Amino acid sequence: MRDPSEEPALLEGLGNFLASAKALVTFNGKAFDAPLLVTRYTLHSIPVPFKEFAHLDLLPLARRLWRDRLESRALKYLEENILLAPRTVEEVPGYEIPYIYFDYLRDGDARPLKGVFYHNAMDVVAMAALLSHTAKMLEDPFHEGIEYGLDVIALAKLYEDLGQWDTAARLFERGLEKGISEENFAETVRRLSVLQKRRGDFNEAIRLWEEAAGNGHIYAFVELAKYFEHKQRDVKSALKWTKSAQKQIEKSDLPVYIQKHWMEELTHRRQRLETKLGK
Repeated sequence: MRDPSEEPALLEGLGNFLASAKALVTFNGKAFDAPLLVTRYTLHSIPVPFKEFAHLDLLPLARRLWRDRLESRALKYLEENILLAPRTVEEVPGYEIPYIYFDYLRDGDARPLKGVFYHNAMDVVAMAALLSHTAKMLEDPFHEGIEYGLDVIALAKLYEDLGQWDTAARLFERGLEKGISEENFAETVRRLSVLQKRRGDFNEAIRLWEEAAGNGHIYAFVELAKYFEHKQRDVKSALKWTKSAQKQIEKSDLPVYIQKHWMEELTHRRQRLETKLGK
């Protein structure tokens, strides 16, 4: 806009541009851009042209896919680290754009806006590229091109939340085969073992719990104790795993509050199991 008075015309122009469209693709648009535009359309008594549109906001999806691997999910950071397409020296940081625009309104010199136009154009190109990239990941989550274990595990979590448990389990297993940190490995084994239990695949769940217990993970001892007590009605085995868990905690270097949490649960479980054995 050359002047704020041109806002209604700009909004009408956007409406004409969107006339043949059916959906929006944005980056943080559900939280910021779309509500802001709705407010401006309402203020000028102009019908909102995208009111019935489907709306795909890529930011929440980017957070789901890369929050464990990347330190930032800003669009520019994703361009550099996921799309491998850094911007040129023409780029203007987003936080500078309002000030550049206000300067233009005051002095009418449009030359500094060149960098703003570049920034906005690259945002649109980056969103198109990111949409294509994520669509391919979701279409074929087992593709060899998905090289990072944490990316595969992020897909597994997403498919698990979508209720596609078989696919999620296969992706968790695939992620474990790739190089990930010990902390992420332990958490993935825990999540996969719980998923296997939900699927009813107790043989695989037991294998994973025993492997995790061998590496000293307390949750795995507890899951095995629960399994033998409630599924197998094998109180002796349940008590064995409970005692083993307590010994593991006593020699662990876990923070005190975590040790207290597990010990309280295990003490209660041990007392109940010993009572059952006595009866």
